[in-house]
Amino acid sequence: MADKSSFTPEEWSRLVASPIVASMAITAADPGGLFSLLQESMSSGWALLEAKQDAQATPLVKAVADDISNAQTRNAVKDSFQSQFKGSQFADVKRKAIEELSAVSALLDTKAPGDAAAFKSWLWSVAQKSAEAGKEGGFLGFGGVAVSDAEKATLAEIATALGNPAGAGAGLAET
Repeated sequence: MADKSSFTPEEWSRLVASPIVASMAITAADPGGLFSLLQESMSSGWALLEAKQDAQATPLVKAVADDISNAQTRNAVKDSFQSQFKGSQFADVKRKAIEELSAVSALLDTKAPGDAAAFKSWLWSVAQKSAEAGKEGGFLGFGGVAVSDAEKATLAEIATALGNPAGAGAGLAET
């Protein structure tokens, strides 16, 4: 079973950042209004909090969720974000986020093969919750759709980047 010691500090910060990256990809795919933007961006934080409290969460998911409260880890995640995304336009953010999720997927396959499938499914669920967090195309939260076509397409790209984890296909059909 993989844990923090299974990864280098850089790899670990990438894992800890990955739920935020998944949410960023969705937000960048179809940046709605202010309320939608706030709801989508906060969804990854809620997912981390839920994982910390979920008795069914895998040990690796729990370790990642727990470690975001570590100041050293938060600083490493912040530095990683700045180097990857600073100055990027929304289209670049989406592309870079999906590339990062693909790299995280490969990292999990290499360093944590026994935990990879469950972690990738969790990451995809974070992306799906982000897509469902804010309505697109409405006005001040009224009208619009729960998940836009651009978000659906991005969810499919995320599923592919993560190796089509369990639950990804069913979730796409429901959105």
